[in-house]
Amino acid sequence: MLTDWQFIAIFLALAPIFPVMPVMMNALLAPKRPSFIKQQTYECGIETVGDSWIQFKVQYYIYALIFVVFDVEAVFLFPIAAAYGQLQLFAVVEIVLFVLILTTALGHAWGRGVLEWI
Repeated sequence: MLTDWQFIAIFLALAPIFPVMPVMMNALLAPKRPSFIKQQTYECGIETVGDSWIQFKVQYYIYALIFVVFDVEAVFLFPIAAAYGQLQLFAVVEIVLFVLILTTALGHAWGRGVLEWI
């Protein structure tokens, strides 16, 4: 009979095979017919003009990160709003603390001028 540690060892030995196996099978079995058209950069069906490797401003990524933070906030707050009448006092305090932390983060970003569109 196998012990718990032997099951873990077997799992650790087999676990890398599952993500690597499909990649290797694709590299070996997929048809390879490269052409000039297939190697072109595709962007919304529009022909690219100039160099497709351009540098973006970091501010765009900061906007995206702030959007993700508040999108996640909405995901967490929706079930809380749906069950608000059934929550205990401790849960309400935790919700208020969560919203205060996110409000502080928004205030910090706003104060540093991150949200100014330049």
